[in-house]
Amino acid sequence: MNIVYYLLLIIAILVLLLLHGRVLYQRSVRSKNRKEMENVFTNISHELLTPLTVISASVEHLHEVEPNHATDYALMQLNIERMVRLLQQILEASKSQSGELKLLVSQGDVMQYIRQTALCIEPLMHKQGQTFTIETNPQSMMGWIDTDKLDKIIYNLLSNAAKYTKAGGHISLRAFTNRMFDHVIIQVEDDGIGISAEKMKNLYRRFHDGDYRRMQVIGNGLGLSLTHDLVTLHRGTIDCESEEVRGTLFTVTIPIRKEAYLPEQIDEKNAFDLNKSHSSIIDLKALYPSDDKPLVPSTIQTANEDAYKLLLVEDNEELLMLMSTLLSNRYHITTATNGREALKIIEKQRIDLIISDVMMPEMDGNELTHIIKSSPEWNHLPVILLTAKTSEEDHKKSMLIGADDYVTKPFRLGDLELRIDNIISNRKRIMEAAGIDPIMYHPLTADELFLQRAYKCVEEHISDSDFDRDAFAVEMGASGSTLYNKLRTLTGMNITNFIRDIRMKEAKRLAETQPTLRVSDLAYKVGFKDPKYFATCFKKEFGMQPSEFIDAQNDTSTTH
Repeated sequence: MNIVYYLLLIIAILVLLLLHGRVLYQRSVRSKNRKEMENVFTNISHELLTPLTVISASVEHLHEVEPNHATDYALMQLNIERMVRLLQQILEASKSQSGELKLLVSQGDVMQYIRQTALCIEPLMHKQGQTFTIETNPQSMMGWIDTDKLDKIIYNLLSNAAKYTKAGGHISLRAFTNRMFDHVIIQVEDDGIGISAEKMKNLYRRFHDGDYRRMQVIGNGLGLSLTHDLVTLHRGTIDCESEEVRGTLFTVTIPIRKEAYLPEQIDEKNAFDLNKSHSSIIDLKALYPSDDKPLVPSTIQTANEDAYKLLLVEDNEELLMLMSTLLSNRYHITTATNGREALKIIEKQRIDLIISDVMMPEMDGNELTHIIKSSPEWNHLPVILLTAKTSEEDHKKSMLIGADDYVTKPFRLGDLELRIDNIISNRKRIMEAAGIDPIMYHPLTADELFLQRAYKCVEEHISDSDFDRDAFAVEMGASGSTLYNKLRTLTGMNITNFIRDIRMKEAKRLAETQPTLRVSDLAYKVGFKDPKYFATCFKKEFGMQPSEFIDAQNDTSTTH
């Protein structure tokens, strides 16, 4: 009996050892694969920094050779700096994971360094409509720090605060010392959305899924993890106090005495230089022509009055500015930074087509599209959605709520223009294929009945020279923007052209049936105050002067 017991015990131990060995083997394989992937990411990140440096240098050279495009150069440099910082963050995170992150402290004015670094980041808050204050006490204090690491700590804490604080909110940075003057304490506080107790448990975990999706901002889950690692490397501590809806306070404590660090971590020869640019945040002032002028004008007009009117909705002001500038060569451009702003514009202005980002604060692109497509007043407006999401599920969701097209980022502007032209052309082809004359046809659908009523309305005021687009909108019982949107979608014409088209057709009919009319009388009968302008419009429409047309009619009647 004892032998059987011992045999079973031995078998059980062998099974446990076998299972444990399998677990260790699988863990080893995962660790090896993870390390190999980390090496791949590290190598790719490192290699990408070289071409970015070349691009940055090329932009600087272009600025020197052709200095008239300062805003465009600043925009390019801004996004180059963002990519560089992200790649550096990936490299630092990889080094921290493998234990290769090294500290090298040097001596200098710690308080002035903290102040200058925070000031370089201030444009980030200014752009988002947040207020930012910096307080250092004392104003100046010598100490030993690794400036590269401290720059990343300050940037990550401040950029995090900016992400989770709404426009109009306040962010502050306070730096002070302890009684022994051997530590610096840095506090970053905001009145943003706060952090839940559940999320606080894993706050510094790498790739932690924060609230950046809910706030619809960009995040990668590396910032706070790397910040924690850098503070720990600096032999410091980091604490967080937060209350949902009320805000968050991060407190970082770092030793600044030389004795706190190992000999190999100390750079005796090179004190850090406060005059040297130490932050990767570009000065955004070059993107703002003046304090009163917004980065992106709300409306950009083209020379062609018949050009289609596009509403661009995008919370990234740099991308919004770029699209506005490039598309304004062919279209009238109006801009908004979120869905709520876009709806206010649609209510007041004439719009032909909407291009909207999906992820935005206040109201996202999907919600905006749903409201537009659910409204009898606006559902005719085409919507193209832009998004960084590439999954088929996201694509399907946007199309189901009524989006006319879906473009994933990054995209080429030429591809976007092609989508715009396709939507406009398709709508024109549908009407042509149906054999519909948008002016003369009298159908039964709601849109066609609307056109019939619009045509009769203009006919009833055909000789009234004061009957303009505003009077037309009042007679139709619609807002100017609604009338414009309907006419543009159904006929391809704006309000002025619609009225003029009917006046011209009536002028031609009168000239054919009453060839004895003088040109001036003909002009007044169809609502033109100026016969010369009438003659110009007539020739543009029919290829000859009205006097020539009338003479031709007289010749025909004489012949017969």
